[in-house]
Amino acid sequence: MEHKPLKDKAAVVTGAARGLGRGYALRLADLGAHVVVADLDLHSFTDFEMEKNQMTGETVVEEVRQRGVRSSGYEIDVTDAKACTALMEKAMDEFGRIDIVICNAGGGAGGLTESFASRLDMVQTRRIMERNLYGTIHTCMSASPFMKQQKSGKIVTVSSIAGLQGNVDGSYAHYGAAKAGIVGYTRYLAQELGPYGIQVNCIAPGYIATGRLNVQFEKIGKEKLESDTALKRLGTVEDCANVIQFLTTGLSDYVTGQVIPVCGGLIRG
Repeated sequence: MEHKPLKDKAAVVTGAARGLGRGYALRLADLGAHVVVADLDLHSFTDFEMEKNQMTGETVVEEVRQRGVRSSGYEIDVTDAKACTALMEKAMDEFGRIDIVICNAGGGAGGLTESFASRLDMVQTRRIMERNLYGTIHTCMSASPFMKQQKSGKIVTVSSIAGLQGNVDGSYAHYGAAKAGIVGYTRYLAQELGPYGIQVNCIAPGYIATGRLNVQFEKIGKEKLESDTALKRLGTVEDCANVIQFLTTGLSDYVTGQVIPVCGGLIRG
């Protein structure tokens, strides 16, 4: 009989309609968890040919159900704190508990070689902060009371290598600053929630070849990006999902407040 370490656990994954979020939702389902799929648009995979071609169901909700677990989908904006609270309440109504939360919703704006630190568009920067940092905070604050009550839970936030080291030319600073904020917030939250038996950790993906990012990588030059990594290749969704598996199962029960880069050796320090 196949071992399902997350059998009957309940998970909430934000930004789960495509790309990395989809990979996390499907991995948790493969491990036996019931999954709430949350995204601004549950059909956003249609925006990218590579993502659309990977789909085996009408939405990720259907793909999760194909794995023999329960799933529901909600279209929410994580920049809206009340919407995040309503999402967690719906998850509780459906499953009676929240064991895992993956704060994956976020994203940048503009080209990867734009948005220099000394001349940012502040309207755009505010939007990036709200989408990434505030969205993560809203999600965690909404889930924490339920996890405190049950005295268990695993929260995984999603930063980026951009939040751990700056680009050499100072570009894409709005995104990097927001992702750095997520790292700091994760460490504080881990300290607060530790006494309740809740682990809070962060992953920091590097150059991961999702459908959306592949478009940007083609413009920059994939060979250059690959040569920057120790492993000489771009990362995959599965590379990141492997670390999510570690952080959401019993393998990580004594790990909290940590940031794990998933970058193929791009960070050398």
